[in-house]
Amino acid sequence: MKQNSSENFLIVGPSWVGDMVMAQSLFISLKAQEGDCEITVLAPEWTRPLLDRMPQVDHSIGLPVAHGELKLGARRALGKSLRSKKFSSAIILPNSFKSALIPFHAKIPRRIGWRGEWRNPILTDCRKLTPAKLPLMTQRFVALAYPARNEPPADIPRPGLTTDPDSVDAALQTFELETNRAVLAICPGAEYGASKQWPAAHYAKLANAMMARGWQVWIFGSANDVAIAAEITRGLDARSWSNLAGNTSLAQAIDLMSVAAVVVSNDSGLMHIAAALSKPVVAIYGSTSPDFTPPLAERVKLLVSDIDCWPCFKRQCPYGHLRCLRELDPVRVIDAVEEIHMLPE
Repeated sequence: MKQNSSENFLIVGPSWVGDMVMAQSLFISLKAQEGDCEITVLAPEWTRPLLDRMPQVDHSIGLPVAHGELKLGARRALGKSLRSKKFSSAIILPNSFKSALIPFHAKIPRRIGWRGEWRNPILTDCRKLTPAKLPLMTQRFVALAYPARNEPPADIPRPGLTTDPDSVDAALQTFELETNRAVLAICPGAEYGASKQWPAAHYAKLANAMMARGWQVWIFGSANDVAIAAEITRGLDARSWSNLAGNTSLAQAIDLMSVAAVVVSNDSGLMHIAAALSKPVVAIYGSTSPDFTPPLAERVKLLVSDIDCWPCFKRQCPYGHLRCLRELDPVRVIDAVEEIHMLPE
């Protein structure tokens, strides 16, 4: 879509951290077409630290409802309060009905999104998705920056989060961390469910092997990952590790991860953050597939299972065996870490 200098976008952002990182490709595309356009992102509070690290985002607005809540009155009130902002276009990234309500109540003239969940009447540009043409989530986001009849460019811009050296130093000081030895960042959690989580015992073997080679290990995660992080630490031999799970803010996690030499992660939001920081990423996939949401970075090693039931995309293993994760041997991951660490930047 050709923008003019007064184009003023409201983007209804995704609720998940990883999806919000991938949404940056859309923001980059909009700014590339017309640098004078203004981008405001409506987002859950927990994702707003990401938006602060995206130079393309001019403003962000916190969504005053929890994930999954309908709260029609609150959405209507927020929409009406946004009318004074004079948004010219809205792009709605989630496919839900409720996500399109705020731009509708804000009376934004152009409301663009993919068809889904009975919301067709409240979108002015409602598009039918052909998954085979746009297999990646980031392609589907970027496509909304272009007219419906156009396909997005073959080269989708990669997300790129910024960091401030002073903020990085402050985070290092807060957690009494040093960078005098190579840092392996491990991200053992996954909000989606257990079918994405490589076993804690495997992570412990990886950590022990890298610490024996002189590395230090930092464990990242949210409050929901405290249990698996503690399970990992119980299996560690050396003391060259720091358990940060549940202790950092998202902003601090971004800053600290920016100094890692390599990141090993499940398919999670932190995986996408690492990629957007241009870190070498070893990505471990359980029930999901990198064919839909791969880490968008130059140096990536993707580790997947070849068993018949993979990928099932279930939150819990339907058969109870979790072979797709258990059979990904720690030796494969250790080798991947060493290989990717040697690749030139």
